[in-house]
Amino acid sequence: MNTFEQIQNLLRSRAELRSKLSLIPYDGTVEVKTVSGNRYIYIRKRKAGKVTSTYVGLFSDDLYNLLLRNCKEARELRKQIRQVEKELSELGYEENDLPAETLLNLEFARSNMKTIIYDQAVLEGVSTTFPDTETIIENGKINNMKSDDVQKILNLKYAWEFVLDKDVILAPSSYYLASHIARIVNEGFYQDGGRIRSVPVTIGGSSYVPPMPIEFIVKEEIETILRSEMEKIDIAIELILYVMKTQIYNDGNKRTAVIYGNHFMIANALGLIIIPYDRVSEFKQKLVLYYEDKDLNSVKEFLKECWVKK
Repeated sequence: MNTFEQIQNLLRSRAELRSKLSLIPYDGTVEVKTVSGNRYIYIRKRKAGKVTSTYVGLFSDDLYNLLLRNCKEARELRKQIRQVEKELSELGYEENDLPAETLLNLEFARSNMKTIIYDQAVLEGVSTTFPDTETIIENGKINNMKSDDVQKILNLKYAWEFVLDKDVILAPSSYYLASHIARIVNEGFYQDGGRIRSVPVTIGGSSYVPPMPIEFIVKEEIETILRSEMEKIDIAIELILYVMKTQIYNDGNKRTAVIYGNHFMIANALGLIIIPYDRVSEFKQKLVLYYEDKDLNSVKEFLKECWVKK
């Protein structure tokens, strides 16, 4: 593996570690205070040179042990991040600031992430509402939904958290990035959800049967799309449709494709491509025509209509 590949792998690793760290709700030192005979739990943390103490709740063994595990996990993640940064430094990597337009695009995506995830969940056939999706994103669970649907929404959250990291935006929109997104999207459903498909698949509602993907060909075809002289919005659309039609992975190809294509969009400060929940049926009809080579253009025009400029 050459130095460039080592750096890209380390950057992806750091982005994933930072994403995990950002999802830990309480990070600091657990404190128990007794007031008027009652015990309360606080999290003590030093921030910007100041020590803060945040109230968590009434003392219970379960809550106390949960917070201890959270804090231990956060310390371990920071330790791993420091190790990755040490290795990056040894390889001669220097931090680069993203262009202002790309940073704006990142913030635009972050501020709309709940809506984006809801639209994607509907595209995937998850029976959810926006309020339920919002609750799952914020709390990690809800009582009136199937566990598989909840897991799909959480995986979308984790995949977007990964992609919206600055390090990942600096990484190329390669086959390896798509595979890492697929692994996150398929977490809990497949042991290695980012591995290239090795079994035949069919597509519901279509006569199209995707050929078995061959890894070196998939890599070459993705690189061909990325190097093409098309407009960048067209490149993003081609990436999305390529992942969907090729069915590179055992599952989660539509979810992977949308997030992967949007990585390219954000990195190039183009905005986002989001398929609205109320146009999912229309999109699927056009996608089937594209799969079956009956109409190669209408789905591309549709995706251009879904182009949301920042």
